[in-house]
Amino acid sequence: MAITNSLLTTSVSNVYVSSGDTVVSVMYFCNTDSVTRTFDLYAVPAGTGTVDANVQIYKDVQITSGDTFVVDMEKLVLTDDDTLQASASADNAITATVSYVGL
Repeated sequence: MAITNSLLTTSVSNVYVSSGDTVVSVMYFCNTDSVTRTFDLYAVPAGTGTVDANVQIYKDVQITSGDTFVVDMEKLVLTDDDTLQASASADNAITATVSYVGL
């Protein structure tokens, strides 16, 4: 199992890019700011690069100051170059940690 970490910004950007077939087992979104913040998450198929409502899997998720939102009930199976992309309501206020394993 491996992890990747990133700071979210108000611009949608990659938090994970699949290299081969992988399973995302858990994701953590931690609000390190002093006020409540929100984030959006997208699962984007390889080759499309399009971030819109069709690929959005979480929208305006609120995380209170100092709290962490954990996504661990469902697993995501991704193929080569599929991406998980995210944005937040403020720059550098939410950290994203993605845990994954190759198939």
